[in-house]
Amino acid sequence: MFYGFVSGRVRVEIISLLTLGAIALGLYIFPLPDDAPTDGLKLAFEGFGHYALVTICALMIMGRGLVTTGALEPAARTLTKLWRFNRQLGLLLTLILAMGMSMMVNDTPVVVLLLPVLVSLASRGGMPASKTLIPVNSAVLIGGMATTIGTSTNLLVVGIATDMGMQPMGVFHFTPIVLMAALVALPFIWLVMPRLLPDNSPASGHAPRRFRSTLRLGGRSMAIGKSIDELRRLLPDDARFDGPTDQLLVAGARLGISATHEGLEETMRILGAQAAPPWLMDRLQADYGRTGEDLSVVELAVASDSGLIGKRVTNSGVAEAYNVAILGIQFGTRTPGSADGRDGHAPMSEGDILLVAGSLANVQSLARGENLLMLEGMKELPRTAKAPLALAIMAGAVLPASIGLVPIAISSLGGAILMFATGCVKFDRVGRALSAKVIVLIAASIAIGKIVLDTGAAEWLSQLLALGLQHLPAAGVLATIMLFVTLLTNFASNATAAAVGTPIAFSLAQQLAIPVEPLVLAVLFGCNLCYATPVAYQTNMLIMSAGEYKFGDYTRTGLPLVGLMILTLSALLVFRYDLH
Repeated sequence: MFYGFVSGRVRVEIISLLTLGAIALGLYIFPLPDDAPTDGLKLAFEGFGHYALVTICALMIMGRGLVTTGALEPAARTLTKLWRFNRQLGLLLTLILAMGMSMMVNDTPVVVLLLPVLVSLASRGGMPASKTLIPVNSAVLIGGMATTIGTSTNLLVVGIATDMGMQPMGVFHFTPIVLMAALVALPFIWLVMPRLLPDNSPASGHAPRRFRSTLRLGGRSMAIGKSIDELRRLLPDDARFDGPTDQLLVAGARLGISATHEGLEETMRILGAQAAPPWLMDRLQADYGRTGEDLSVVELAVASDSGLIGKRVTNSGVAEAYNVAILGIQFGTRTPGSADGRDGHAPMSEGDILLVAGSLANVQSLARGENLLMLEGMKELPRTAKAPLALAIMAGAVLPASIGLVPIAISSLGGAILMFATGCVKFDRVGRALSAKVIVLIAASIAIGKIVLDTGAAEWLSQLLALGLQHLPAAGVLATIMLFVTLLTNFASNATAAAVGTPIAFSLAQQLAIPVEPLVLAVLFGCNLCYATPVAYQTNMLIMSAGEYKFGDYTRTGLPLVGLMILTLSALLVFRYDLH
């Protein structure tokens, strides 16, 4: 399975399904002792109903709710300003923020909160999401390692060790050790990791379309009494305005503008302006409130037999006939009077591209009625009225799990149900939130972890490990234990690694006359060094779809980080506990 993932010759989901099939068939032919042949089917496929898979799917749905309502737009805009000032500084502060948050909040909610923000940043001109998600995820995992409440795995290891007779550990008992290791790892995560990752941004073979539009300033616009020149530093770089830009703006002023779709939206938000008559936009919003159908922005091309040819946007009549709004137009070369790119009121011609807002049904009706071609790139307008509700649902799901009131599986499932019930996420759009590849990968990884434990493979490995450590120095013992647990956690599960590794630590402490606490910490740290495979931890799989990562991306960046952390943490444990 591991070789198939790394080689990249076969798709991840195919290998995952083949793995499930091999386990089911193998245990049917060679069942485990005291098991019926059909018990293998249960072991192989119970991952599809496992709480970890339910948790991840629920978290994906809640993340989708934050995106569709635009709830994280303010945070994204704030970070965007920082990233525009300096990308490297923006990434560094994001890594530090992620690391600090995960010390007190469970790793998974932190990634769920940051994931849509980083994807939004990528679309706004920041680093590609594929170059930031794995580094930020790594920072979250390191932060979660720093306290006993950082992850459920930490609590599991400490709980097992306490039951076996070790003194209880406080929340920040080993935090200084992890923070010193983080200082060593941070330069690698910040400067090297992004260079090792591919740019998976959507390829574009042509320059983005630029649309001409007329903006109408509202009575509460922050631009009133200021000039475009004064506001220039706040506006998108691709926005170009007609006429003089040094005159003071007044309420109701109309501004001719040429910009990309994203630039046009950002300019409207900053200026408090609208690209269509206010009465029309109010009517569209009222229709959304009545029908619940999302408003979309769609690009439509004017065909040779379109009924709009020869008409201007202002007298086309599409608003009254179809209840849609034309936000902007990109004139083609056949449009008379638009060769200089400044005549926004020229009649439409074949080849022009219209930027149209409305419900998808109404836009499709316009396309059929006027012989227009729908192009790719449809974008749903955020349901901003529900943004506070989506944030409240996310907070209600994250906070109780963060302080240990309820398991993350329960709170996230409740949050996902509320997202559906309140309309923050439409049930018929849930496929956009979930990734089939991630689902079958999780199910396969759960089955692998289960069979490693049930067949006795994990116990056999631990016995073999104990035999080979008798003659190593303390630093070598700690590093080997950490490496062994890291292998388990990257290919089985954190719980398996904790359950197998903690008893080994106690056994080795008695045999090698080493204090038990540093050995238990070596197990705890190893359980958190899950950077090298996407199946190692649920946050790794959460970012897989958004970053369009392959298995090899994790190994290429994760293996050096694992090695660096093992060496650093082993040395720090030897120094902290004065081992020789």
